[in-house]
Amino acid sequence: MISRPIKEGFRGVGRHWGMALSSAIAVTITLVIISIFLIFSWHLHTFTKSIEYSMKIAVLIDSEHEDPTSEQLIKKSIEKLEGVKSVTFSSKEDEFQYYLQQYDDKAMQEAMAPFGEDNPMSDAYYVEVENGDLIQHISSEIRAIEGVADVDYGGQTTIDMVAAMETIRRIGAMFVAALSVLAIFLIQNTIKLTIGAREDEITIMRNVGATNGFIRSPFVCEGMIIGFLGSLIPIAVTVYGYYALYQRTQGVVFSNLFHLETPLPFITYIAGILAFVGIAVGFIGSWLSVTKYLRWKR
Repeated sequence: MISRPIKEGFRGVGRHWGMALSSAIAVTITLVIISIFLIFSWHLHTFTKSIEYSMKIAVLIDSEHEDPTSEQLIKKSIEKLEGVKSVTFSSKEDEFQYYLQQYDDKAMQEAMAPFGEDNPMSDAYYVEVENGDLIQHISSEIRAIEGVADVDYGGQTTIDMVAAMETIRRIGAMFVAALSVLAIFLIQNTIKLTIGAREDEITIMRNVGATNGFIRSPFVCEGMIIGFLGSLIPIAVTVYGYYALYQRTQGVVFSNLFHLETPLPFITYIAGILAFVGIAVGFIGSWLSVTKYLRWKR
């Protein structure tokens, strides 16, 4: 017949391994979500930056200032503005040809071509900015320059879309942070059970002069191992899943505007981040648990 202390010992070990498994699963789920978020966030960031860089300010010149001297003065005034990267001139003839090319129907192009003799278009400058966030401010400054008839940068809709994407990234980061805190809490509870099962050993070590660092180290290592083990499945899922997605889509999602990063070295960086986060979560959770216990027993 098994004695009561032995039964309690088996129960303690069972609870410990149950909590360890729960902690590892929590880390696994957290890191899978972090992996999805990292991949999505990076591509969203790349996409928004490509939109920002493709956004150019179209500056239409007033008909009364369509002479080389006036246009040169306007160009110099634009180039002096802070945040302007480049200024490119487009003649009214170029503008009319661009307008014709917007029609896919050749018959329509031929029908519109005669209007080029009395060209209704204006000379223009296309301004590229260093940062898409400055486009509204720079547009308002250009509009105030003498000789500028109109300014167009694609409208507020594009700006709002970029801002909405950034908001999605921030909300996702907050969600991932909350899951990481949950994983830390579960690992902290796991280490607490380990400490409870080894309380007599810890007391003996303290009595023979063991330092807090010596006592803390095995528990911290256990927490880091739990975190690392929890990262293995997310790393495997991420590597296999991203390779499969890239091969299936040939690196293009939805349209040519949205390209996937080539798997190497991108997926290696993601895997490294997941392993680091798993170990860091385990380290923090175990450190907090042991430190709290040692202070309480002081």
